[in-house]
Amino acid sequence: MVASTIARLARVRVTVGYAVVLVVVTATLVKLDPAVQDRIILHASTNLHNLRHGHVGTLLGSAFVVDAGPVLYWLPGLVCLLALGELLWRSRRLMVAFAVGHVGATLLVAAGLWAAVSHGWLPRSVTGATDVGMSYGATAVLGALTPTIPRRWRPAWVGWWLAVAGTAVVAGADFTNVGHLLALLLGMLVATAFGAPHPWTHPLVVLLTVASAFGVLVIANDPGTLLPAAVAGLAGAALGVVCTLVVDLRASEDRSVSS
Repeated sequence: MVASTIARLARVRVTVGYAVVLVVVTATLVKLDPAVQDRIILHASTNLHNLRHGHVGTLLGSAFVVDAGPVLYWLPGLVCLLALGELLWRSRRLMVAFAVGHVGATLLVAAGLWAAVSHGWLPRSVTGATDVGMSYGATAVLGALTPTIPRRWRPAWVGWWLAVAGTAVVAGADFTNVGHLLALLLGMLVATAFGAPHPWTHPLVVLLTVASAFGVLVIANDPGTLLPAAVAGLAGAALGVVCTLVVDLRASEDRSVSS
């Protein structure tokens, strides 16, 4: 019994280890004075001020500091998402997808903010904004699931997530929403080099359901954005289904002509 449990946990060791660290860090922050919490979060933020002053360690440290409310609100969904990615892609590929999304989206957003501030499109105060958490990495893992989706349903999957993330950018008007879209695209891109995933099973489908719900809440994280993003997502998924049907129909016609 114990050996079986250890063997199962070993399959998701990165997920378990990351979750434990997040719980410890979050529990420690909660016990601190609010002013101290704010200083720690600001120090760990991957904002322009920290990056311009050479605090590149924030690119790593920010992934372990989450200010998204009580841990029970977000940790179960995150664990389901990361565990799904680890079971399908294995530990190393999960870490690659998460790191590429977290670091890549952070740097791309920072470059965009720097250009916007330099041209006066955004106030200089944005350079000191707090920017911590796991959302970029988690969104990249969500995108990295794309090649694992059965080919017939993949266009609907892509259409859904691109529409949800794109709507969040337009409706949310926040640089974090742009980061989520970039992380999603980076995850989709990096996963094309991952090879063949583990086959789907019923427990993995359950994890996918929970992970997808969590992903929507991460990307469309504002109450005013959630409904428009969901509607746009359904439209994007429907468009993906239509594209699949058109391709299948043309392929069927081509086979009929050739025969």
